[in-house]
Amino acid sequence: MVPPWPGRRAAGVRIVSIVEEPAPPSGGAVPRGAPPTPPGEPPAPAEPGPPSVPLRRNRDFLLLWVGAAGTLIGARITSIAYPMLVLWYTGSAGNAGLVGAAALLPHLLVQLPAGAFVDRWDRRRMMIFCDLGCLVATGSVALAVLLDRIWVPQLMVVAFVQTSLSVFYQLGERAAVRQLVPADQLSTALTQNEARGRAAVLIGQPVGGVLFTAAKWAPFLFTTIAHLGSLIALLLIRKPFQQARTERRVTTLRADIAEGLAWMWQQRFLRTVLGFVAISNAVFQALTLALMVIIRNGGGSAAVVGAVIGASGIGGMLGALSGMWWLRRATLRALVVGGLAAWAVTVPLMAFTTNPVHLSVIFAANSYVGGLFNVVGMVYMVRITPDPMMGRVGAVATLLASGSNFLGALGGGVLLAGAGIRPTVLWLSAVMSSLVVLAVLSPAVRGIARTPDNARMVRRLGRHAAPGRNNVPPAAGVRTGNGAAGPTVAAAQPANGRSIEKV
Repeated sequence: MVPPWPGRRAAGVRIVSIVEEPAPPSGGAVPRGAPPTPPGEPPAPAEPGPPSVPLRRNRDFLLLWVGAAGTLIGARITSIAYPMLVLWYTGSAGNAGLVGAAALLPHLLVQLPAGAFVDRWDRRRMMIFCDLGCLVATGSVALAVLLDRIWVPQLMVVAFVQTSLSVFYQLGERAAVRQLVPADQLSTALTQNEARGRAAVLIGQPVGGVLFTAAKWAPFLFTTIAHLGSLIALLLIRKPFQQARTERRVTTLRADIAEGLAWMWQQRFLRTVLGFVAISNAVFQALTLALMVIIRNGGGSAAVVGAVIGASGIGGMLGALSGMWWLRRATLRALVVGGLAAWAVTVPLMAFTTNPVHLSVIFAANSYVGGLFNVVGMVYMVRITPDPMMGRVGAVATLLASGSNFLGALGGGVLLAGAGIRPTVLWLSAVMSSLVVLAVLSPAVRGIARTPDNARMVRRLGRHAAPGRNNVPPAAGVRTGNGAAGPTVAAAQPANGRSIEKV
């Protein structure tokens, strides 16, 4: 833990952290002699500064955005190229499964340690190393295919290394965004990031299939070039990827992970919503398996499955792009309850149709809500999370999603084999309906609308600040959804960088 603040301290106040010197957001400066914001009050804006540069002209953000887009598409391309390569050269579905498992395993094993290291290390240098590692790894596969030297153990190692480095890269990129854009543009930037991820899913796998058909080495060469482009983009970015640390902490990796988990657990609204997301992810993983069975039993082909999944990707991208529109018009509570209620209505419809068009509409609607949920959750999480915690908090959130996907696939297979399609879909619908009831009754979800500080933050999540005004990031002064008497996330941020909170 952080050593105590030296000297005397006022009664009723304890130190939360002394790990950062908050950097003033773009567009203005925070006076060093300014008095601290009283606990429970929103931070006062700094002196007016020049208007923020639009994101389309924010050079550093665009470099990061484009570079990360290339790596995301490359990851999607190789996700289909690895099993196809193994099947093509060995004819063994078992070997293809081993390579696929090696590519998925880091999502479960690497997330938490990666989050801790992202908060410890220089994020920019770490991401450069990740690009270099992925460049070498995927380049080695392209070379092996060119030389006709395919070796399954090599593919397993490369797939594991590539995914592991991608986990580090994505956590670092997510944490860096807040340092590259002004506070009033953060919601828009995160919306664009989510839409980019949805687009990568939509086009990555089809492009991978086309490249593999053209030349077996082409998908891996494309991914190698994508990482080279990302590496160059990182080298050209000028701004730092994290706030300056005024004190170097010496802690164990286990202590860092435990600190991140403890901080996340204290955020009642965030942990509640992440629980809803984890359960719904498991439900939709099982529903995707049910979709394949429905289409196969109806005489459809794999192309039909691909078309439905494609419609789902389009829906998710539209949901992400509409995130800002919804954030400007609805409270967090309304978005959470309304999104879960929409799923509770659409999911049971799968039990009563085998028409691919109907299934496409259902999956597109589900993914629309999913894309919107991702934007809302990411904006809220990035807003309230202190910069030194960004890696660990993001890792916990991603681990919950990845772990629930695994459980959903396993449980969905068991249900479909034992109960059949319609009972399975109806059981999953009951789970989704129960989430709506839990959300309506949840004190954390109800409290997010009643807490004054959160009401102010909700209005700021989806609305740009007035031109010429600079907002202190809410991570430095926003109360979480625990009710008026709940704990705060750095309730006040004095000019000396020490965070205090009321006991």
